[in-house]
Amino acid sequence: MKDPNTQKLEPENLEAEKLKPAQSKPQNREPRENNTPAMAGLGIAVVLLVVGLWLAHELRAASKMQDCVLSGRTNCNVIQP
Repeated sequence: MKDPNTQKLEPENLEAEKLKPAQSKPQNREPRENNTPAMAGLGIAVVLLVVGLWLAHELRAASKMQDCVLSGRTNCNVIQP
């Protein structure tokens, strides 16, 4: 008769333990929503949009000034209200 404590040490039982599937996480749990990366991406997109609009405005103003100077005018200063 085999002792139950010695059965745990036998190779057959060790292989049986290895073949058992690992306990997985419960499947009914919903994944935790993490909006931090999405919000960071949205923030970066907004910053890029604002910088792009500002750059377009500055380039348009510089282009108008350059057109005025190249046309030979001498009063090309922007009039501030």
